[in-house]
Amino acid sequence: MSQSMTLAERPRLPLRHRLLPLLAVGAARPLARLKPARLRAVLERARRGAAPAGAEQARAARAQVVAVSLRCAGQNCLQRSLATALLCRARGVWPTWCTGVRTHPFAAHAWVEADGRLIGEPHPPGYYKPLLTVPPEEAAVR
Repeated sequence: MSQSMTLAERPRLPLRHRLLPLLAVGAARPLARLKPARLRAVLERARRGAAPAGAEQARAARAQVVAVSLRCAGQNCLQRSLATALLCRARGVWPTWCTGVRTHPFAAHAWVEADGRLIGEPHPPGYYKPLLTVPPEEAAVR
């Protein structure tokens, strides 16, 4: 079985707009190595005090992460989703961070959602079954 190796379209960011996305990508890399329970605890702490992210805010953060990182533009969905969430948090908002699976054929994936929509994903809602989510605080209280 072969896998598509095409990269996401990578817009160019002006130099002055690259620092924050690069910091988010750098912070996401060690987080991607954490065990799920520890990762959830770290993300729940990170989301404190943040407003829910809108779809456009999350989409812009994801595009900036992909623009500055070849790794995040490729198949590294966990680091990409973490960096997107962290970049949103640096701007005072938090998307719903998710990781999950599909069963036929089995595959794991990580992504962010905002306003009830998957951000930057080619798959329809429900394609992956979420196993671990970290929503904004207001959504978690409901």
